[in-house]
Amino acid sequence: MPPLVGAELIQTPVHLYRVLLRCCRQLPTTAMQKHYRHAIRQGFNSHSDEDNPERVQLMIQRAIADAGWILDKYAKK
Repeated sequence: MPPLVGAELIQTPVHLYRVLLRCCRQLPTTAMQKHYRHAIRQGFNSHSDEDNPERVQLMIQRAIADAGWILDKYAKK
């Protein structure tokens, strides 16, 4: 089961970007939200020139797993 609801529907980097920014709203403090929004933006910008579809799908899957881990980490506190 994917860690995020609807994660199996994410197919494009732009859709992933939007979903991850929405996930930031679930973090407990404003400082955390700003930190992760910045990290998401930086990651998106640094990989925007990737054109290998297999690599893009791997990055999408990894980002979904990482986001689920972060949300679980802060949800337990």
